[in-house]
Amino acid sequence: MNFRQIFDLPRSSIHCSNMNTKARRTGAFTLTELLVVIAIITVLAALLLPVLSAAKAKSQRTNCLNNLRQINLGVRMYSDDANDTSPAASKTNSVDVFSAYKQLMKNYVGVPGASSPQEKIFTCPADLFYYDYAFTLQPRGYVPQSLCLQSNNDYSSYSFNAGNLNHVLFNGTNFVEPGIAGMKLSSIKTPSRTVLVAEMPAFVPYSWHQPRRPFNLADSVFNGSRNTASFVDGHVNYITMYWDGTWSKGTLALAHDPPAVYDYQWGGGF
Repeated sequence: MNFRQIFDLPRSSIHCSNMNTKARRTGAFTLTELLVVIAIITVLAALLLPVLSAAKAKSQRTNCLNNLRQINLGVRMYSDDANDTSPAASKTNSVDVFSAYKQLMKNYVGVPGASSPQEKIFTCPADLFYYDYAFTLQPRGYVPQSLCLQSNNDYSSYSFNAGNLNHVLFNGTNFVEPGIAGMKLSSIKTPSRTVLVAEMPAFVPYSWHQPRRPFNLADSVFNGSRNTASFVDGHVNYITMYWDGTWSKGTLALAHDPPAVYDYQWGGGF
C-alpha cells in the first residue's frame, strides 16, 4: 500500500484500527496486576487445601467404617453357623492370630479363594504405612507401605479382637491379653462396648486417619489416637484409643482394657 492509497482509505477504517490497538493495549495485564492475581490464587489455595484434605480424610473413614460393617456381618454369620462361637483361628507360619480369622469368615462376604491385595473390603483407603516391631514390641521403624499388601497380615487392614489367643512369656510370667476369640457371642456381657474387628493400628495404637510425624516414634504411637472399630452388637464407630505411654510388654493398647470413660473394651467378660 503506497502513500496515496493510505490517504484514500476511509476515515472509519483508520479509526477502527486505532481503537483495536488501544483495546489490545488496555486488555493486557501489567506485572503488578499479574502478581496480585497470583497472590489471590495462592491465598485461596491455602484456604481450600485444608478443607479438601478434611473432606478426603472423612471419605476414607466412611469407606473404612463401611468395610468394617460388612466384615462384622460376615463374622456374625460365621458365628451363627459355628454355634454362636466367634472365630478362634490359630497362628500359622505366615499369619498371626489377629489376622487368621479372615480365612474362616471371608466366604461370608463374597471373597472366596486365596487372599490377595485386590480384596477391597479388607482394604482401608487410609492404610498407607505401618510400623515394624521387634519381639520386645519396640517399634523398629516406619514402613511407607500399605499393611494390606503384606502377606503376614493376610492382605488385610483389619484385625480380629483375638488377644486371648496370644500367650506371651514376659519376665517369667505367661501373659494372656484380653480378647474374645472362641467365645460365645451371646455370652459377652457388654456387646455395645466390646470390639469385634478393628483396623490394625487400633491395637497398638497409632492412627492412619490422624497420623503424627512418622519418623518420631514418640509422636506416632500415642494415647488418644483415633481409629475405626466394629463391635459385637454390630455397630461401627470412630473411637479414641487408650495407651499408657510405655513400651514394656503388656502395655500396648490390645494388652489391657482402657479406663471406663473410653468407648470400648477388649475383654468380653464384664
